[in-house]
Amino acid sequence: MSTTRKLRLGPLPKTESTKLTFSCPANLKADLDRYASMHAATYGEPVDAVTLIPHMLDAFMCGDRGFKREAKP
Repeated sequence: MSTTRKLRLGPLPKTESTKLTFSCPANLKADLDRYASMHAATYGEPVDAVTLIPHMLDAFMCGDRGFKREAKP
């Protein structure tokens, strides 16, 4: 696998966390694990799917025009 490939989710920032538990289909968990492996290879830092999920959700919500339109104060 090439480490020159850029992923949509870049290097992870350090943030404060709140615990949230959810269930997902097994195939989604497998994809998340594969993404985490690619992310670790690309950016040279070990990371697991649990660490990536909040950043992926944040990126998704920031890119959702409908949400951004409704969320404006």
